[in-house]
Amino acid sequence: MDRVSDPNDPSTTPSRRKRTWSAMVAAAVAAASLTLTGLATDRADAAGAHPVAGKASAAADLPAHAVTGYWQNFDNGATVQKLSDVSDQYDIIAVAFADATATPGAVSFSVDSSGLGGYTEDQFKADVAAKQADGKKVVISIGGANGTVSVTDDASAQAFADSVHTLMQTYGFDGVDIDLENGLNSTYMSKALQSLGQEAGSGLVVTMAPQTVDMQSPDNEYFKTALNIKDILTVVNMQYYNSGSMLGCDGQVYSQGTVDFLTALACIQLENGLAPSQVGLGVPASTSAAGGGYVDPGVVNDALDCLTKGTGCGSFKPDKTYPDLRGAMTWSTNWDAASGNAWSDAVGAHVHALA
Repeated sequence: MDRVSDPNDPSTTPSRRKRTWSAMVAAAVAAASLTLTGLATDRADAAGAHPVAGKASAAADLPAHAVTGYWQNFDNGATVQKLSDVSDQYDIIAVAFADATATPGAVSFSVDSSGLGGYTEDQFKADVAAKQADGKKVVISIGGANGTVSVTDDASAQAFADSVHTLMQTYGFDGVDIDLENGLNSTYMSKALQSLGQEAGSGLVVTMAPQTVDMQSPDNEYFKTALNIKDILTVVNMQYYNSGSMLGCDGQVYSQGTVDFLTALACIQLENGLAPSQVGLGVPASTSAAGGGYVDPGVVNDALDCLTKGTGCGSFKPDKTYPDLRGAMTWSTNWDAASGNAWSDAVGAHVHALA
C-alpha cells in the first residue's frame, strides 16, 4: 500500500513494488523447486519454536469470518474519511501508516490533521473507541511501500515492541499490522511481535499483508515470521495485486486478476502451516486503488466460495475445502468509499454470510 497514487504513473501506484518483474519471476521459479504441499507438518512444528507463553490469538473475539480494510491517514485522491466514516462492514481497520523514528525499530504516529480536513487527535481517539464499542478492531499498520522500519537485532526488536505498545496505549489500538514491503528479518520481527504480545496481553490483534512473492514458500522471511508467531497471529491478508504471475500450490503459474490466482496462491498458505482462520484474500477496492490485479467483487466472492465450499472455482480446485477461512481485505476503505462502498457492500456481506 502506498501514500500517494497516480494510476497513470507506474512509479506511484497505490502499492508500488520495489522489486522488478524479473526478480519476482526469479523468486517464483526458485519456489518451483520446493514441494509446497508436503511441508505443513514440519512447518507447524517449527512455528512453535518461539512461543509466547500463555498467549492466544485475539481472533477468538472477532467474527468467524472477518473483513479487513486499510484507512488512509493521508489524501491521495481517494475519498478523505474520518475513522467514523468507515463502513460497518469492516471488522478490522488498519490505520495506515506509522512512521519510522530516528531510533532503529521504533515507530511513531500522528493524525494528518491538515490533510484530513482538520480531523483532530482527540476526534480520532474517540472514533477508535466508538468503533471498538461496535465490536470492531483497530490496528496500527507498519510499513506500506514507503515504509522503512528496520528490525534487525535485539535492540531494534525491543524498540519496535515498546513503541507499538505505546501507540496502543495512546490511541487505543488493538494491535499491529505488518505491511513491510521492503523486506523483513524473520528472526527479529518474530522476537519483536512476541515481545509485544507479552506487553499487550492476550487481546492483541496481529495482522500481516505480505506481497505475493513473500508467500511463495514457507522458507521466505515473511512466511517464516507468520509461522513463528502463529500462536498470536490473527490473519495474513496477502496482497493479490501489483504482482506478476505466481506459482500456485499445484506448481502451475497463475496470472493476477483471476479467481485461480486467488485460490491457488491461498492454497500455499493453507497447506503449509497457517490455520484457515489465519488466511484472508487481499484485493484492491477499485481499479484506481492498484496498478494491477483488480478483480470484480463477484470474483472475490467466487474465490471465497471455492476455498470454503468447493463451488465457484475456476480451473484450479483445491483438494479439500477450508470452511474456517478468515475472509478478505481491501486497500482501502477510502478507495471503497470513492466507489460508493461497492466493494464492502458486496464482499463484506458475502464474508459475513459464510457458514
